[in-house]
Amino acid sequence: MADPERESGRTKVQAAYLALGVEEIRSRAQRALANLARCTGCARVCRVDRLAGPAGPCQTGRYARVSTYFPHFGEEPPLSGKHGSGTVFFGGCNLGCVFCQNHEISHGNTGILASDAELAAMMLELQALGCHNINLVSPSHVVPQFLAALALAVPAGLRLPIVYNTGGYDSLAALRLLDGIVDIYMPDAKYDDDSLAERFSGVPHYARINRLCLKEMHRQVGDLRPAVGVANRGLLVRHLVLPEGLAGTAGIARFLAAEVSRDTYLNVMAQYRPCYLAAKYPPLHRPLARAEYAEAVRAARTAGLWRGFPEV
Repeated sequence: MADPERESGRTKVQAAYLALGVEEIRSRAQRALANLARCTGCARVCRVDRLAGPAGPCQTGRYARVSTYFPHFGEEPPLSGKHGSGTVFFGGCNLGCVFCQNHEISHGNTGILASDAELAAMMLELQALGCHNINLVSPSHVVPQFLAALALAVPAGLRLPIVYNTGGYDSLAALRLLDGIVDIYMPDAKYDDDSLAERFSGVPHYARINRLCLKEMHRQVGDLRPAVGVANRGLLVRHLVLPEGLAGTAGIARFLAAEVSRDTYLNVMAQYRPCYLAAKYPPLHRPLARAEYAEAVRAARTAGLWRGFPEV
C-alpha cells in the first residue's frame, strides 16, 4: 500500500523523544517544574519563584504564554520544506535586545496563557496540518512548560521532530533535560563580545555562555543533516550581522570552525533593521550596509565554514 505521507511530500521522521518514552519525559518535566520555585531555568539564574506568578525578566509564571502558532514557510529551507515549520511563538524572553524585531511579543509578553493540555493540543494541531516539525520560538524560559505539554502530546500521537529556536542564552542544566528530546537546535550566536552583549541585550557573559551552549547542543545532535528535503536532526546556528561589525562575525565563525565543527550550518543573516529602541544606540540606529554583510560572509568563509550562508 502506498504511503500517503510520502506521496504528499511530507517526511516521516522518528522524533528523538519517541525512543525515550513517556515516563522519562514526564520525570524530566516534573524536575523542571519543581525548579520554577527558585528558577535557574536559563542563564540569568534569577532564582525567583515563578510558581507564585509571573516573575523575573521573562515575566512568565507556571504556564507559558503563547502569542501565536502556525505553519511557517519563512524559516530556513531545511526546516520549512513544502509544508511549513510548525511554529509556536512564546511570549516573553530572557534577553532584552534593544533592537528586537519581535519586541511586542518578547518584551510586551503578549498572547494567551496556555495550560499544558492546551500547548499539547497546539502541537498536535500543527502536526495535523502537515508541518514537518514543531518549532519552539524563544523557549529558554518555558522548558518546564514544554516538557509537561510534551508528556501529554506523545500519548496522543505527536511524532514530529522538535526544533529549539533560541536566543542562545540557555542554561546547561536545561539543555541536558532536553537531551534526547530536541532533534534540531537552532540557537542564535549574537555576539563575540560580552560587553556589547550586556549593553545591547542586557545580559552578562553572553559570548562565554553561548559558546558553552553551542558545544553542548552539538554534542547532543551533531551537524545538521537532511532527510528527504528537510532536516531531521542537528545544529543550525543563526547569526544576525550588525552595523560596523558589532556582532563579531569573524570571532564567532572561528570558534564554530575550531571548537564545534567546520560543517556547522551557519545562517549569516542580513535582515538587520533598526527596531524598538535601536535609535538610541548608534550605530544600531541605521540599517546594515550591503558591504558590511558581504564582509561578514567573507569572514565565515575565511574561518573555514561552508554551509548555510548565501552567495554574495
